[in-house]
Amino acid sequence: MLKGKKILLAITGSIAAYKSILLLRLLVKAGAEVKVIMTPSAKSFVSPLVLSTLSGNKVLIDLFDEDTWANHVMLGRWADVMLVAPLSCNTLSKMASGQCDNLLLAVYLSTTCPVVVSPAMDEDMWHHASTKRNIQLLESYGNSIIDVENGELASGLVGEGRMAEPETIIQYLSEHFFRGKALSGKKVLITAGPTYEPIDPVRFIGNHSSGKMGFALAEAFYMNGADVELITGPTQQEVSYKGIRVTHVTSAEAMYNQTVALFDDADISVMSAAVADYSPVTPASEKIKKSGDSLMLQLAKTKDILRSLGERKKPGQLLVGFALETTNEREYALGKMAAKNADMIVLNSLKDANAGFGHNTNKVTIFDAAGKEHNLSLNTKNKIAEEIVNIIIEKINA
Repeated sequence: MLKGKKILLAITGSIAAYKSILLLRLLVKAGAEVKVIMTPSAKSFVSPLVLSTLSGNKVLIDLFDEDTWANHVMLGRWADVMLVAPLSCNTLSKMASGQCDNLLLAVYLSTTCPVVVSPAMDEDMWHHASTKRNIQLLESYGNSIIDVENGELASGLVGEGRMAEPETIIQYLSEHFFRGKALSGKKVLITAGPTYEPIDPVRFIGNHSSGKMGFALAEAFYMNGADVELITGPTQQEVSYKGIRVTHVTSAEAMYNQTVALFDDADISVMSAAVADYSPVTPASEKIKKSGDSLMLQLAKTKDILRSLGERKKPGQLLVGFALETTNEREYALGKMAAKNADMIVLNSLKDANAGFGHNTNKVTIFDAAGKEHNLSLNTKNKIAEEIVNIIIEKINA
């Protein structure tokens, strides 16, 4: 989402300036064009030569350089976002009071683009009443503040005041300023991960689903402007964007109830969860002790979420299912799409190397009810998710 975006990275005099090197590298790697400005004191913490080399642009520090004038007005108009990272306590105070004694402040006061700051200072400075007031003033001016983090500080203390990690800053910029608009106003419902069906208080029937594909889809939809609800079974995955609403469930019954409750309001529903087909009829209330040579469990079918949604689907709603097959993959996937009244089905095959459960990569084939077929070659699950979302966008706009 940062490809082609123009970022003005402003670095102030803070020990946290060492993070700006990685931040700059990540911005450039993401495809952004970056120009760097620094306060004079920032040179004591990070080399302008390093920053110039990584950005491919001259680093600007002074308003006047021999007989050259740095045009602070044009810098502020060039950028899509001005990012001050790290923001020292001293520069924070100057920005809050409107001082203009260096190039960075001159650019800040004349910029027409959004301004984002990532503070960095010791815990006592961060909690000082004047700092809190200055932060409030910056927010009242329309600037965005990236929260400090808790951890080891330059003083040797541990507490609040650490500059946010570069990856966190990249995610913040993407989420708050560079989301796409292709699905703006659309509500998307996604299920992800496995379900666990209890045998007794310590054992369950489950599967190897990691939830990675569903979480990648949630983020891809969200970054295209959609309002996303994600219902997930037990998984170690976390969403990268705070705007995605996540509901955690454990059993197939709980996933069914939560999904049905939200389905009617969804424009697009993608059922990527690996829901258990069977569940113990009567889970034991106490741990089952080992006795005898065998154990018999009576299992009952769980409610078919995709079929239930297909039966209650209204005109204008798009329903997408997933099929994980080991034999007759195409035949079973097409049959599942028809039987459950889905508009599209995404086929995974466990026969494909490095695809399916547990892997960071996937290879899928997408069928739709109109007879179209899309074969997506092996790629990261994030890239596969982006391609799936693009195909869905094309379908709803056709």
